[in-house]
Amino acid sequence: MGCDGGTIPKRHELVKGPKKVEKVDKNAELAAKWKYCALSQEKLRRPIVACELGRLYNKDAIIEYLLDKSAERPNAEAVTHIRGMKDIKELNLTDNPEWEGERRNAKGDRYEDIHCGMFICPVVGLEMNGKHRFCYLQTCGCVFSDRALKEVKTEICHKCGDPFKEEDIVVLNGTKEEVQKLREKMEEKRSKAKTKKSKKSKPAETVSTAAESKEDAQSPQVDVAGRKSQQNGDESSQSAVAGPSGASSSSKGSKSLVTSATKRSIQNMEEKSEAFKSLFTTHSSAKRSKDQTSNWVTHTPYHF
Repeated sequence: MGCDGGTIPKRHELVKGPKKVEKVDKNAELAAKWKYCALSQEKLRRPIVACELGRLYNKDAIIEYLLDKSAERPNAEAVTHIRGMKDIKELNLTDNPEWEGERRNAKGDRYEDIHCGMFICPVVGLEMNGKHRFCYLQTCGCVFSDRALKEVKTEICHKCGDPFKEEDIVVLNGTKEEVQKLREKMEEKRSKAKTKKSKKSKPAETVSTAAESKEDAQSPQVDVAGRKSQQNGDESSQSAVAGPSGASSSSKGSKSLVTSATKRSIQNMEEKSEAFKSLFTTHSSAKRSKDQTSNWVTHTPYHF
């Protein structure tokens, strides 16, 4: 059973047993949730936003996603529930004074605390690194630890003073069960908003139908009034025709006088001067003689 060189193989080299389940490093998992964007997988930097499911994103990455949803992204499934900027909330975070960030010594000559968080709870002082449960308020966006909300029970925000309810508290990076509850809460909230919109649209439709019915009711009255006026006009015209012949002849005479007055030429007006009459084309000076008239084929300066 020896191999080349006189080596003896061991049992685990010859017999293949069941594969061991690879365990996920908890430190790496916590760092991925609390220090990196859930969409772009880049480091979190201000401004930081959170969705209704409690996931953390960079605001720039969310805006790019909303502008172009067709682009391929590594973790696009995490933002399918985000429809617009109304579905996210910008967080009001408190910086950790012990966090050095890019200023920390990277030479490796001292201990580096991996669990040091960028932000802390403004009430208790716990670091937001995944070891402690944190929540944010949908009303103002302030972030607190769950311990602070339980120890100091108030209906006013500890940081900005805005009022809030228990329904406005959203857990950040919660467990699968908590995320499922938040999803059900989100769907219920959206369904209620849809029903409110439909109820608001129904009264507007009823008002429009009532206005249309009023217009329909008024239109027959207008038609009846118009018919009556037409009938009155017809009766008056018939009475005028059925009148005596003298009246009809006088009306015809008056019409002829009016037409003759309107058709009278300016050249026949004795009160007008010759200079005034020469301004019009009906004057004798404006008329052409036979010598001035040209053939229809040729073109002369007199033709215009």
